[in-house]
Amino acid sequence: MKLQRPILVGGLGLSLALWLFDTLQDTFTQVTEFSLLSLVAVGGGLLLFKQNRSSVTKTLAELPRDRTTVENAIAKAAVVVNQLANEAENHQHLTSLQEQVSQLQTQIDRKEIQLAVTGGKSVGKTTLIEVLQQHNLETGDIASLKFQETAPLFIEAKDNPDIAAFNQAVISDYVLFLTNGDLTATEHQALEQLKAANQRTMLVFNKQDQYITSDRESILLSLKQRHENVAATSSAPTAIKVRKHEDDGTSEEWMEQPIPDMQRLTQQLGEIITNQGQQLIWATTVRKANSLEANAKNCLNQVRKERTNPVIEQYQWIAAAAAFANPVPALDIFATAAINAQMIVDLGGIYQQKFSLEQAKTVAVEMGGLMLKLGLVEISTKAISTVLKTNAVTYAVGGVIQGVSAAYLTRVAGLALVEYFQAQEISLATGNTLNLDKLRQTLQNVFQQSQQVAVLQGFVSQGLKRLLPEAAAGEVVVEKAA
Repeated sequence: MKLQRPILVGGLGLSLALWLFDTLQDTFTQVTEFSLLSLVAVGGGLLLFKQNRSSVTKTLAELPRDRTTVENAIAKAAVVVNQLANEAENHQHLTSLQEQVSQLQTQIDRKEIQLAVTGGKSVGKTTLIEVLQQHNLETGDIASLKFQETAPLFIEAKDNPDIAAFNQAVISDYVLFLTNGDLTATEHQALEQLKAANQRTMLVFNKQDQYITSDRESILLSLKQRHENVAATSSAPTAIKVRKHEDDGTSEEWMEQPIPDMQRLTQQLGEIITNQGQQLIWATTVRKANSLEANAKNCLNQVRKERTNPVIEQYQWIAAAAAFANPVPALDIFATAAINAQMIVDLGGIYQQKFSLEQAKTVAVEMGGLMLKLGLVEISTKAISTVLKTNAVTYAVGGVIQGVSAAYLTRVAGLALVEYFQAQEISLATGNTLNLDKLRQTLQNVFQQSQQVAVLQGFVSQGLKRLLPEAAAGEVVVEKAA
């Protein structure tokens, strides 16, 4: 059986690096660059080892301990769905979301464990399920088990079955992840994705009978170093040849089919279901509730964002007109504080974040200060000037740079606020306390996205049509008197 890119290679690489360092230490100390090379090699090996160890010690979130935790998760999802109903009663997904909230209420006390069996192609998923169904697993208070086989992972296809298989595994109560040998990089990544989704898994080393004893033990040890819950099985052992010698010197041969070796798996699985069965069901319900909340929040944010676009455009062109009519040698971002303050009030109202005008003015000044500290004012003004230089007529008109720059920075501020509000917890309660660190990061991200050449050129073109409609139409414009 060929081992494909085993994780165990990392440990061998570390050992080799340490051996080289110990053997050639005297030589390396005499040659500086070789000494540096050895340190890099050993450091890289130690880093790999540290990364591998950190993934082993990474823990999942605790299982819910009571119904209250699950009910709270469902209630949070219901809040967002109800908010969507209040703001967009005819939304195309509203009915479906409301039905999902009702269904979650019935999931809390169900007594059927849903087990997903997943893995790559030809790892024995179907056979494993058939054998497990023949065993009477201890289930405690759980009434029944339902096995679900996912589509094979790691198969390139247009419909990307990995996504569907992953989603099926996430909404199950427990996952049996099958492998036929040491973990490949793609298998390890899939396990990490399930862990990130807070899904409990058991790594099943199937077809272990196809390895000699020493290799089998090495692979099993490697798997246990990579995953906290491992079981080795042989759901369909390979037939073995049996030879019987008679006293008269004759012999007889036949193929004998060993019984499946499932003891470790059934024992571990039975203990998990008996001790944690109800909590696994609760954890699945919480995951579904969190997913529902996220979907409803996306729908609500889309509705709100559609309402913010005309608001931002309105105030960006008001800021442009004000700066164009009263140009100053350097753009004063604080001069547009009053305009931005009213925009903040309007945007906050859309996202249920209520600001008084005085509070909004304070926020506008703080955002202006952030823009100055981050250098956004200087960078944007230079970038817009560069674009405008391609048109000598419009570039010479006083106030154009200030007007377009004021509009641009007002737009950046508006888009940053929208992103910031979208990231906040959806709640019926209103609030207006801003986290300046998060706002600063959001400003930087939005500004970087808006600094693309095509975006700037398109925005400058719109600005010219607003400020200089005659120039935009190709007519001659006389420079404004100073």
